[in-house]
Amino acid sequence: MGVVTNSKLAIVGAGAVGTSLAYAALIRGSAREIALYDMNAAKAEAEVLDLAHGTQFTGSSTVSGGGDISAVDGANVVVITAGAKQNPGQSRLDLAGTNVEILRNLMPQLVERAPDAVFLLVTNPCDVLAAAAMKFSGLPANRVFSSGTVLDSSRLRWMLSERTGVATSSIHAYIVGEHGDSEFPLWSQSRIGPVPVREWRDSAGAAITEAELANIAGSVKTAAYKVIEGKGATNYAIGLSGARIVEAILSDEGAVLPVSSVLTDYHGVSGVALSVPSIVNSTGVASVLNVDFDAHELEMFHRSAQALHESSVALGLA
Repeated sequence: MGVVTNSKLAIVGAGAVGTSLAYAALIRGSAREIALYDMNAAKAEAEVLDLAHGTQFTGSSTVSGGGDISAVDGANVVVITAGAKQNPGQSRLDLAGTNVEILRNLMPQLVERAPDAVFLLVTNPCDVLAAAAMKFSGLPANRVFSSGTVLDSSRLRWMLSERTGVATSSIHAYIVGEHGDSEFPLWSQSRIGPVPVREWRDSAGAAITEAELANIAGSVKTAAYKVIEGKGATNYAIGLSGARIVEAILSDEGAVLPVSSVLTDYHGVSGVALSVPSIVNSTGVASVLNVDFDAHELEMFHRSAQALHESSVALGLA
């Protein structure tokens, strides 16, 4: 399809995540037009005004929207952040029932308004909701997917950067599987520069121990809970990561990002949405990369798939 000119990004949901994503996209110049829609018209209109008042300082993007779903009309990318929020101590999967029902009603309306769009789910639990949105929309898996573990992988790289003193941009590591309690780092494919993470040594010749790697993995997994406990929601980092995915789509980048799409025979897994390194361009998920897993990683990946499958069955999605 190529780079999208005069691009329009529509964001559904004017809560903490939706507005942070709109703010990040505005500052980064992710799209030519940013539209924000929320059923709470007063909130959406106020957020639009607050963003629009700063456009002198952000380049050529425009901001519009409010409480009418027509704000989504003709969008090239629709990001869905609407849904019940995660409370302290609540797992992402606990949110599933309420947010699936929201999507059941919402997706057909959005597809009618933006029939050629790529749809990105950010609402949690994003893996289950990506599968639900695909089912309710009738669209193929490449055009309906979630932000998956893009943020989790950023957290992983930041923690490795803190440990090694190497810039995050020079660290290549991914969290894969469920965006949630069964996610795990793909250590077998992780690199610091060109050096495998388990072979890296600091200036004193010290390696990163297996205990340190396990602690980092655990910290990544619980990072969101820590933020939610302290401030009630995660919003800035997911806003930035969402904007980054949008840019990969609208600029037809072919960027490798660990988004979550419904898989077909990926290491023996089919019918559930899980995060794996994927090529993202103007078609959405152009392809998933056939990445080698070691035996332990393959076991954890199947465990993650089983957890998502059981949740899908319980919700009547499988």
